[in-house]
Amino acid sequence: MNFKNLLAVFGSNGNASYAMVRLTTKEKWRIALNKFAGKMVGLVLVIIAIKWLPGLLEGTKAHAQTSPTLDSLNAHISSLLTNSSYSSGVVANTVSEGNTIWTLVAAFLVFGMQPGFTFLEAGFARRRESVNILAECIFDTCICGLLFYAVGYAFMFGQGNGFIGWGGGALAGGDAKSWFFLQNIPDTYGSTGVPILAHWIFQYAFADTTSTVTSGAMIGRCGFRGDILYSIGVTGFIYPIVGHWAWGPDGWLAQMGTAGTPGDGLFHFWPSLGTFFHDFAGSTVVHTIGGMVSLAGAIVLGPRLGRVFKRDGGGMPPASNLVVAAVGGFILWFGWYGFNPGSTLNAYDMAGIGRVAANTTLAACGGGITAMYMGLWFGATKGKFDVGLATNGFLAGLVAITCPCYWVSPTGAVILGGVAGVVVYLGVELLEYLRIDDPIGAVPVHGFAGMWGTWSLGLFACGKYGITSATGPYGTDQHPFVAGLMTDPATTATTGLFYGGGWTLLKAQIFGNLAIVSATLIVSFIMFYAINALPHPWKLRVEKEGEEQGLDLFEHGADAYAFE
Repeated sequence: MNFKNLLAVFGSNGNASYAMVRLTTKEKWRIALNKFAGKMVGLVLVIIAIKWLPGLLEGTKAHAQTSPTLDSLNAHISSLLTNSSYSSGVVANTVSEGNTIWTLVAAFLVFGMQPGFTFLEAGFARRRESVNILAECIFDTCICGLLFYAVGYAFMFGQGNGFIGWGGGALAGGDAKSWFFLQNIPDTYGSTGVPILAHWIFQYAFADTTSTVTSGAMIGRCGFRGDILYSIGVTGFIYPIVGHWAWGPDGWLAQMGTAGTPGDGLFHFWPSLGTFFHDFAGSTVVHTIGGMVSLAGAIVLGPRLGRVFKRDGGGMPPASNLVVAAVGGFILWFGWYGFNPGSTLNAYDMAGIGRVAANTTLAACGGGITAMYMGLWFGATKGKFDVGLATNGFLAGLVAITCPCYWVSPTGAVILGGVAGVVVYLGVELLEYLRIDDPIGAVPVHGFAGMWGTWSLGLFACGKYGITSATGPYGTDQHPFVAGLMTDPATTATTGLFYGGGWTLLKAQIFGNLAIVSATLIVSFIMFYAINALPHPWKLRVEKEGEEQGLDLFEHGADAYAFE
């Protein structure tokens, strides 16, 4: 750079100036060549480090282990699958490395949905409730972990009777001791090949999801201490006990439609039906339960102060931060790739994992599109593209596909996801008409779309797929979680009404879903009315002055958006 250019920068008196520097062509080439040379030197150093550094650190040659050929890998896989411990399903207490790693990775993805829920709720709610949402999500995650460790896992996945679990039995080689506080547990969960503690962390992430969903419709007027009380009720008792009915090894909905044998100790309800209740990853067990608890809480609490509904000349208050809400929705979508594919608990069912992931994606796309167009054509913002409704639309598609994701075709996933987008729009309008205040849309997204998704399996199950086992898609082909405990295995592919399967599966799905909806609503109303009858500060609804001031300052003494 010459002296004139230097003066252009610093000025004649040496003080900084903002004058534009003009470089000659020669100077530009010199700078460009210097940058290029520096990058090339760095690239060479990286290549050298990759080639020789591992050998230097380990004291051995970097490539001491010969890379396996494709033929050797295929031979190794074939030997595993033909081994006696794999050919008839993973033997109880035999750990499957592949299934364990896959389950843990999926668990971490599902747990990663918590920031998504936090962003979504904080974005849709009012600014003065943001800290309260953060505190609730953090507390719910912590208390859920402790309760699911103490009693929840035993209630849900332990063997007991058709309505509640508690421990071992056939799952632990005949040892009937309780699993409370994760005591007396076997090495693996049934024949999944997944260690109990790995299965626990995966299912804990699901329980945490249910716990977070429940708070959605109660934002803005629920006291924090009341939140503590109902969170204990939901994560410690309602979710695991009701969830046991469908996912427990001897749950009555899991055994429904099976004949059984005398003295097998199982509750065989409606044996003439011929099929059991299906819920692959939790449209009912996770989302419908969470949505129905949230609905009961919203009804007991009543609307927020000053909330004017559409039929009274008002409408839903605007979101405080749509950017945060939409980003939260996308984080949840990403986490769903652990939620649904991970529910195979099976790293060897490659085709099933791919199908579930693809169906999950397509259902979300269908739901987002239809919800956006429902708002465009009929919504309060008619003629405008509603970002909030589109976000809840793709979330509804994800919720709906969670039950049938393993058994439907990609076309079926698009259709049922698209219907879920319509369901969430109609659900929002229904709550608005009934004057039920749901600031986030938790009830339409998780409750109503979860119901639709569960029922849709009875329509769209394409008749090509059975039930995944610990070693692949067809292996033992029995119960999705504990192969070997069902006395009447469903060895045929799952087929819905639209594919010639008749009404049987649809009846099982509707009945099982409504049974769980009814039980959840009844118990939740009792719990919420009891908590709301307590004196302040433990009362479910916060004091009037607290709601007027804002929960952030009243309950937590902080403002999420404090600017100096």
